[in-house]
Amino acid sequence: MDDMMFRSDTVLSDVHLHTPSKRHFMVRLNAVGQPVFLSQFKLLLDKSNRNSGKEERDFRGENLRCQHKRGEVLSVDDSIEDEDSSSSIEKEGNCLKGIEALLDEDGDLEVVRKPQLPYTEDEDLSRDKVYPIILTKGGDILEEQEEEEDSCCDVIKIEHTMATSLEDVGKQVWRGAFLLADFILCKQDLFKDCTVLELGGGTGIVSVIVAKAAKTTYCTDIGEDLLDMCERNIALNKHLIEPAGNKVKVRVLDWLKDDFCTDPENSYSWSEKEIAELHDLTTVILAADVFYDDDLTDAFFKTLYRITSNLGNPCAVYLSIEKRFNFTLRHMDVVCEAYSHFRSTLNDLLNIRDGKTRYTIEPVQLSFPQHIVYERVEQLELWKITAERTTPPTPRGLE
Repeated sequence: MDDMMFRSDTVLSDVHLHTPSKRHFMVRLNAVGQPVFLSQFKLLLDKSNRNSGKEERDFRGENLRCQHKRGEVLSVDDSIEDEDSSSSIEKEGNCLKGIEALLDEDGDLEVVRKPQLPYTEDEDLSRDKVYPIILTKGGDILEEQEEEEDSCCDVIKIEHTMATSLEDVGKQVWRGAFLLADFILCKQDLFKDCTVLELGGGTGIVSVIVAKAAKTTYCTDIGEDLLDMCERNIALNKHLIEPAGNKVKVRVLDWLKDDFCTDPENSYSWSEKEIAELHDLTTVILAADVFYDDDLTDAFFKTLYRITSNLGNPCAVYLSIEKRFNFTLRHMDVVCEAYSHFRSTLNDLLNIRDGKTRYTIEPVQLSFPQHIVYERVEQLELWKITAERTTPPTPRGLE
């Protein structure tokens, strides 16, 4: 664990790409042996700060210090430097004034080289190394720190992994989740006292944010290890949820299956009462950055259609996505295939004429302010789908 490197077949979220070679505190290993890290993200909720560029920079600096203090992963670009860095460079330059360069007998500059560290022939020095540090094995120290910080209602704490295979990317933190969280924090009245369903909840960060306003939130995904992590994150942020008397339920929901899981052996299965309440009360559905694979995108929209076709109320669906460009040999060009497929499938939903549900789709302008420090790149988008039943739903599972 002292010399772990990112493998070439792993995926790394842009949220953490900016600090690949810095030390990060690792709180534990998950059930499949992956390092789990803890990050803190401060929420900028003071309206008086939103119009001041200087105060925004102060906030960013405070957030950096807050995270660095406990050795945690930074959620911002390395280009955001401490304001004292430029003055430090100037001081260093002043200290060097008057010092003459070392010259050899011929008058050439004599360069003092650092001694090279020994390495093995099979070591790949072209890769950035990560040096995880186990903060605590039993969790006692971490629990004490959590209790001290529970009174801070503007900090969200998230356990996550950093480098995973494609099938485990739900365990990472993604910018699309921050974008959707920003929108929720700016429009909390839209979610107040609602029943909300999140599809592909991953680490649960969006569900935690919406639970500040929503009465009941169902955070869904697949994989016991991922759902365990999500459950842990809900517990870590009870200081944001419980004061309002709201609740988050972590449940399994497989988009490749047509039914809810009601297996009593599964700790994240649904009760018949929960399924009925979901259909009768849900008015909001959320999904953040889950459109990166064409087959999963197809499965997502089929699941979305089956669920909205059985809802008893009109439903607003908010989807965030980040366009990711790649060079492909098939096109011999830089393209964005996952995004193109998303837009095509979104169109298919709009064109459904089944006589049961009517859909309208519109992009959401990203004019709302940021409440979390991250890079809101121009490739980020937010979409709203409105689903309205035109005939009474059939009360049978997802059918």
